[in-house]
Amino acid sequence: MPIPELDLATRAPESDAAEDQQDSPALSAIAAPTPPPEQPQLCDNCVSDRPTPAGSGAPQGELTTLGGIDVYITKPPSYPSTPARLLLLLTGGTGLKSTNNQLQADLFSIEGNYVVVMPDLFSGDPAPNSQVKEDDPDIQAGDGGGFLGMFKLKAVETAKSFMIDMWLARHTEDKILPIIHKVLDAAKEEFADAVGNGGGVYAVGYCIGGRYVLLLGQQREKRGEDVEQGDVKEGPWIKAGAVAHATMVSRQDFVGLKAPVSLVNVESDPMFPDEVRVAGEDEMRKGGVEHEVKVYPGVPHGFAVVGEYEDGNIKEAQKTAYGQMLKWLQHH
Repeated sequence: MPIPELDLATRAPESDAAEDQQDSPALSAIAAPTPPPEQPQLCDNCVSDRPTPAGSGAPQGELTTLGGIDVYITKPPSYPSTPARLLLLLTGGTGLKSTNNQLQADLFSIEGNYVVVMPDLFSGDPAPNSQVKEDDPDIQAGDGGGFLGMFKLKAVETAKSFMIDMWLARHTEDKILPIIHKVLDAAKEEFADAVGNGGGVYAVGYCIGGRYVLLLGQQREKRGEDVEQGDVKEGPWIKAGAVAHATMVSRQDFVGLKAPVSLVNVESDPMFPDEVRVAGEDEMRKGGVEHEVKVYPGVPHGFAVVGEYEDGNIKEAQKTAYGQMLKWLQHH
């Protein structure tokens, strides 16, 4: 059964984001953090993995360190004898050790011919799993738990909400962006051939990681080291980006965006409300940023990450979203 037709936004003129930004100072990029939404929130699919699809096999890359940061790196089979490009993959809350995230990185590496670097954005502290244990009959609705079961279910929901709020407070922009820039600096040195071959660094991001792709695609103003120098411009730090069901995004995150970007969105997504998406499209059009926006109906937030679904429509949409992101990156 095919998925319904997708909504496709018009493209703005191509931006000047193709210029290589290899020499930009890294940590100075965080001089002016972009404020997140007033009430950040995460859904279960942001913090919990779906079952890994049967027959996927084991991840092909390796866990190592780059710039002092834990990373997962996966390379095309023919690299370095065959030139490749460099891709930064920024995850949702499930983080570095997620098998699904690692398999997603492998797909981009093998099918797109990228050296993929996936950093641990959360310093060994992935989001707390928000799913209720399915084997606990006391907290399953309609499973004979009665009032006690309902009370326990409410307690679990309250506890997991508190845990996620505390986790979000530990992993703010001023903590995550320096991690990304340390990895970027080290990756540009370690894989200079891939950066040169692609004319810059590419990036994909899912859920929380999606917002940081937008931030890396911005050009920001920073006060110079002396009064006479005035404000100086920095960024963008990526050549092009692709974002799937971003989380905690505000309209401000599109201000100053220069890098071409492709957005995979979920219809009526409370994690990325329609009004924020529309405002972002307006901002990109005003800024002359090349972009595409597709809205996928009938799928849950988080659907684009590798994971098993029984619904055939979701499976098909997952393949389509991956194809959208890969095609955009290869085009740029």
